[in-house]
Amino acid sequence: MQGLRSQRPDDYLTLRKFAMPVRASDAGLHTPMGATPTPEGTTLRCWAPSAQSAYVLTSPTDQPKAENQLISLGDGTWAALDPDLREGASYLFWINGPEPKVAFGSGRKRDPYARELTLDPAFPSSFCVVRDPGTYPWHDAGWHPPAFADLIIYQLHVGTWHIAASRSTRGGSFLDVATNLPYLAALGITAIQLLPVQEFETEFSLGYNGVDYFSPEGEYQVPPNAIGSYLDQINALLGTFGKPPLTTAQLAPAVNQLKCLIDLAHLHGIAVIFDIVYNHAGGDFDAQSLFFFDCRPRGNNNDSLYFTDQGWANGLIFAYWNQNVRQFLIDNAGFFLREYRIDGFRYDEVRVISDHGGRQFCQDLTGTVRYVNPAAIQIAEYWDPDRPNAVRPPPDGLGFDAELGDGLRDALRDLIRQASGGETAALDLDRVAGALAPILADPWRMVQFVENQDETYVGHDGAARIAALADAADPSAWYGRSRARVALAILLVAAGIPSLFMGQETLEPRLWSDDPSRPDTLINWQALSTDPARRDYLRFATDMIAQRRRLPALRGPGIRVSRANSFERVLVIHRWLEGEGADVVLVASLDERAKFAYRVGLPAAGPWRECLNSDVYDAFPNPHPVGNDGSVNAEPTPWDGFAASAALNIPANGALVLARG
Repeated sequence: MQGLRSQRPDDYLTLRKFAMPVRASDAGLHTPMGATPTPEGTTLRCWAPSAQSAYVLTSPTDQPKAENQLISLGDGTWAALDPDLREGASYLFWINGPEPKVAFGSGRKRDPYARELTLDPAFPSSFCVVRDPGTYPWHDAGWHPPAFADLIIYQLHVGTWHIAASRSTRGGSFLDVATNLPYLAALGITAIQLLPVQEFETEFSLGYNGVDYFSPEGEYQVPPNAIGSYLDQINALLGTFGKPPLTTAQLAPAVNQLKCLIDLAHLHGIAVIFDIVYNHAGGDFDAQSLFFFDCRPRGNNNDSLYFTDQGWANGLIFAYWNQNVRQFLIDNAGFFLREYRIDGFRYDEVRVISDHGGRQFCQDLTGTVRYVNPAAIQIAEYWDPDRPNAVRPPPDGLGFDAELGDGLRDALRDLIRQASGGETAALDLDRVAGALAPILADPWRMVQFVENQDETYVGHDGAARIAALADAADPSAWYGRSRARVALAILLVAAGIPSLFMGQETLEPRLWSDDPSRPDTLINWQALSTDPARRDYLRFATDMIAQRRRLPALRGPGIRVSRANSFERVLVIHRWLEGEGADVVLVASLDERAKFAYRVGLPAAGPWRECLNSDVYDAFPNPHPVGNDGSVNAEPTPWDGFAASAALNIPANGALVLARG
């Protein structure tokens, strides 16, 4: 967003049009950063305050010369209008630095605002590509994302989630995700959170080492000659919604493939959240990257134009004190909201930003995003005991909508680990009960999870899937699958926004990696055909998510743990809507023996529906589940602080969802 940059009329400057006289209509300080197609050609603008001169190059053999020189606008930026640079054309900037003789003192530089980078092997290195944002024909008119409290997030990594056979050596693509959206719609989630999809330096990556912030990762692009196998599937999906088909030309640009994914997600009722990294960038910066963009000598107070000399995660932290750096990152967020129509952000390690002078930046960022799209959720990864700081509005807080929670994550993972010790192992249900108690005024502001990209990644300390925590020897066996069902039921009944990691819904036991060439770390989708336990678990996950969506109390703020008996291994959670009732009670047991006529307190006497019984999903449909035949009748017998109670049959390692009426 250009809102923080001065727009005074007296700042207006005209630019020289290549090989043509200066005209007042050409461009000026109102010109967007980067390359922007217009009817007269493409405007170009870059920020290089230390540069002595700047040029645009449009071929691998181009050299800087007078006819392709940009002019200084007096604010540290350089600009021009090239009438010959059109949609799909390649370009680079050439920057002459203040000390041309030092390393990287002058040379070719990628546009930090480039919408796309070329994959053309004829070029000795990456070139930027001019892209008109209007070339993708969106089909999602009328789309409205779910309310924040209604979100059920599914986190996935584009490169390894689903990989078509034709891409087995390269990994998954944007179109692989797009063509598998019906699976996610059937699962019932309401949002997907993509691990970072901006250009990164290595062949494969989690995405947290990005260097080209506006361009989608080239490895996730399907080349034009391979689009045919996807196009029929994409158009068939569009046809189910009565939408016109796409052409190969419309789907060829990488930017349009990502837009197609988002477009189709919206048609399926699924919001799209980008995982974004504003705390640091890159690691092994190349000479054409933004680290060396204006060729300033090393050793200055930034140590580069965009960065400080402070490191994080093998990269460098941004110079938040610099208004232009802040603007660059805020422009990036506004760009994704406007041009990609995304529905929110998950910001990586916000505490790193605030601890390195970025508090004002966070406030400017969250305020701008909220102005551009108030319906876009902003989730902070902010690990700090002072929880409200991230979600409190400015000036006291940073202004985010929600943050990641680790209390329930740690308590629930430890509980399942304890339960794997067998029927005599000690459990700590009090810790789980404490983690279920809201610590924020609006409980939906906490994103709750038990698996994510860190907890399940190969090589991370303590990494483990819930299925493996439940039974390391045989996660699909009854002990593993039944304990995992209890964990998922508690997660989906907890207050907050629940988040699942890819494969969690299929009882996946494998740790994952970002390397698609390692089959031992990929989701075993074939197991849904060969292992009935995995297939039944997916059915359970789907139905449990459906309960979350069907029962309003599970998305509301009211929550109380009415029983946490570690000796009896029973946890009871009460959810309700203030003033409306709509009460829901989860009864979860990690006892390896069924309980019969076990009395549990309920908020009111009368009939209660048994909406879900996890035992039904064991060898689905289980012909002899331990349960209550679909309903129970509560008596006016006080119990656990309630005015009524019922004697229940509770399955071993099982969960029951009860609702009034």
